Amino acid sequence: MHSVTKTIDFCYGHRLLNYEGQCKYLHGHNGKLEIDVESKILDDKGMVIDFTVIKETVKTWIDSKMDHRMILSREDPLIPLLEEAGQPIYVMEDNPTAENIAKLVFNQVKSQGIDVKEIRLWETPTSYASYSKMS
Repeated sequence: MHSVTKTIDFCYGHRLLNYEGQCKYLHGHNGKLEIDVESKILDDKGMVIDFTVIKETVKTWIDSKMDHRMILSREDPLIPLLEEAGQPIYVMEDNPTAENIAKLVFNQVKSQGIDVKEIRLWETPTSYASYSKMS
């Protein structure tokens, strides 16, 4: 099995609902996504996938939807206030944990026809969450 990894950096803010620690408050991260793509065979250029394809597909989506935005749960009562103030937000169905954001990005990448193996979202230099396809 061949695999490649593309890294994409972005900045985002969030807060967690139903949480008692510091992350219940609005705060930000310099996030780093690692996107692993795999293939049993290489294409006619000898590649799993061109890194540029991943960049153009995933980075374009991240930049337009999540970069420099508050990522919030649909249930977050701050959404109307932030919208009224003209603040950029991205609304998720789930609590915006690193785990749920990794899953969201995985599903987005997969929906674009890329055979993604795993997504890792580094929230800090020492902490990441991952989501991968079922074996």
